[in-house]
Amino acid sequence: MDPAPAAVRSATPPAGDRRARRLFGRRAAAASDLAASPFRADRDRIVSSPFFARLGGVTQVISPGGSGLLVHNRLTHSLKVAQVGRAVAERLTADERHRTLLDELGGCDPDVVEAAALAHDLGHPPFGHLGERVLDRVARHRLGLPDGFEGNAQSYRIVTSTEIRGEAAVGLDLTAAVRAAMLKYPWTRRTYPQPHPSLLRPAPRGAAVAPDDPAVGSVKFGAYTTEAADLRQARAPFAGVIEPWQQTVEASIMDTADDIAYAIHDVEDFHRVGVLQQGPVAGELVTWQRSAAELRELADAEITASAHRPGRSIERLRRQLHRKDSWIASDEAFAAAVEHVRQELVDGLLMVPFDGSIEAEESISTFSARWTRRLVGAIGVTADPPVRSGHVLLATAQWHEVQVLKFVHHRFVLARPDLALHQRGQADLLATLVDALHAWVTDPDEQGRLPRRLHDLVELAEAELAATTGTGAMDGASGTPGRGRVDGLVAAAQGRAIVDYVASLTDGQAVALLGALTGRSGQLWTDAFVL
Repeated sequence: MDPAPAAVRSATPPAGDRRARRLFGRRAAAASDLAASPFRADRDRIVSSPFFARLGGVTQVISPGGSGLLVHNRLTHSLKVAQVGRAVAERLTADERHRTLLDELGGCDPDVVEAAALAHDLGHPPFGHLGERVLDRVARHRLGLPDGFEGNAQSYRIVTSTEIRGEAAVGLDLTAAVRAAMLKYPWTRRTYPQPHPSLLRPAPRGAAVAPDDPAVGSVKFGAYTTEAADLRQARAPFAGVIEPWQQTVEASIMDTADDIAYAIHDVEDFHRVGVLQQGPVAGELVTWQRSAAELRELADAEITASAHRPGRSIERLRRQLHRKDSWIASDEAFAAAVEHVRQELVDGLLMVPFDGSIEAEESISTFSARWTRRLVGAIGVTADPPVRSGHVLLATAQWHEVQVLKFVHHRFVLARPDLALHQRGQADLLATLVDALHAWVTDPDEQGRLPRRLHDLVELAEAELAATTGTGAMDGASGTPGRGRVDGLVAAAQGRAIVDYVASLTDGQAVALLGALTGRSGQLWTDAFVL
């Protein structure tokens, strides 16, 4: 059952032109606060939020503390996504070939794209995607939360619920257009919209269920059940213009910009840290080029069993692209992408190891700028995209190049045993921290000494869940609230509050907080300050 939260989030959008509907969502009292562009005002509210500032202490892929070098964190990544997204939006809106179609699809405003890009990672927990997976697992299995945890849904929750701007505001009080542009996955885990996108064949990117546990629901989703009414309201201006499961044009641009930044800038980091070596990358790409015909004859099982041998892993990527994205996968484009990445990366950036010199930094800057220009210039708009794509998409050649770039850092960095060792420790830390906080929150003798923010988050979650489930109903003829349902609501609220609390920490705060809770730290609790 969908929630019925505060009226500011569930009201019906006003009639009138589409621009008025895209603005809907702000409180009337806030109208005088708006700048010439209300979407720019949204951007300013986002960058002024402490949740945005904390991203400077959250891992992107490699923990800055573990690498010993300056690498991207979630803050610098968000800034670069915003930069790329705005460049794409400005180029498309300046092109007469696209203007009419963009308007028919709901509009495209560079300020909306920039604001959504800045906000899209607000909900990412400590330790990057690893933390996201750990929190989802413990939320579902230990805390009994069917929605679990998802970084995109957490970002949406922050801007609509848990970030407070005065007594009358809920969340950051953003316009409908910006909230809709944040929704890379505009559905909940199981129930909205109906029929659920996970039932489509093929399913939209991210909507498919995990094959080992289909009951969990979609792997990726944009809002928890408690924010489903807000999702509907933000998307209402686009009803009848795009399908319920499709991204808005502005969300599609933000999503594409995120992919571009991820593919390019993470390669920069791995080169700086020194873990992305020319030899292994060259061996993989060149071996595949020389033996592509022979590798295509091997069975999938044989390719998987010998994945450690050069050429096998990228052949497996070629097959995966055909299975998942047959709408665009092309052997010719794939081979050209491998060759282009080999020339640019193996014979270019990785030719000289990074030594911290001005020349080395210039080499990285040139590589990044050249790739960004190439990819931004290859983005177009289509009126009828495939199910697994948005209305804004890369040309076939550049789409394949992004897949190969992402493959390189997955194969030669994320699969490293030393990184796995580091991440297993971080995963244990987060799981232990959740357990320690749960023991504290549920201790009846400690209720008066909980951190004030944690206490407030429990109250907020209780109110939201009561509205969502109708747990205020009376139990039979007794005239008293159902005890079991009330206890279940309190337990769920405590679990959601703990997840909200942990997700608001930086990497360093998570480490310090666990140290304090386990008695390993000699410092006072106040040194582990959190939002």
